[in-house]
Amino acid sequence: MQTVAETLRSHRSIRQFKPDEISQATLDEVLHDAIMGTSSSGNLNSYSLIVTRDPARKRRLYGLHGEQDFILQAPLVITFCADWYRTRQWLELRGARDNFNNFLGYQVAANEAMLISQSVTLGFEARGYGICYMGTTLQAMQEIADYLELPETCLPITTIVVGVPDERPDRRERLPMRAYVHDEAYRKPGPSDLEELYRAREESGWQRYMSMPHLRAMCEEGGITSLAQMYTSPYKYDPDAYAATSRQLLEALRGRGFLPSTLELGQTDG
Repeated sequence: MQTVAETLRSHRSIRQFKPDEISQATLDEVLHDAIMGTSSSGNLNSYSLIVTRDPARKRRLYGLHGEQDFILQAPLVITFCADWYRTRQWLELRGARDNFNNFLGYQVAANEAMLISQSVTLGFEARGYGICYMGTTLQAMQEIADYLELPETCLPITTIVVGVPDERPDRRERLPMRAYVHDEAYRKPGPSDLEELYRAREESGWQRYMSMPHLRAMCEEGGITSLAQMYTSPYKYDPDAYAATSRQLLEALRGRGFLPSTLELGQTDG
């Protein structure tokens, strides 16, 4: 088994998988280690994991996640949920005051769902398995919650697929460390800093897009001439689509009891 450092250095997002199954013993070991070894606010562990192996159910998730083929290839799909339902039921059982059905509760639980997802990811990758995170979880939050029969104050935050890799993609580049790490206080980058920080990324990222015929054709059709333009184009992270998805997320939080149904954020009862 790899060390933590070796696992981090060898991380790749895998999108092609062999048909090999993952044993129940391995799954149990990875999940047990992750749950026992991941930090939690108040040791309340405000998350739940939904493990999907059934081919028919994976196919339904495939549809909800934008029909990404690796969902059907990988033997495991794991959905990580921000979950206060279990804790709130326990509070009621013991005659304690209700709590956590609020935005702060959601934020704490969402953070913990992401923490446990990374621990699970490291556990699988240390054993030689490949994973890919799916950001489409947020885009289809309400539909996934309904399909997985999630109760009140329980919502999906992220999803991974897990399996034996059938590809070895290049490691994706990162910006220089100084872009991320600030000593004592945040240092705002100026134009010259940004030019220096993003120069290599812009060159390699743009070359990568241009090497793929379908992406090159999309850029030419849309008049896109740089990596930055691609990132906020209709083909990638469209601001209009982000605004619509943001509204859907708020509705999902309201529908699952994390936000008042009649109040906008920032308003009070007074």
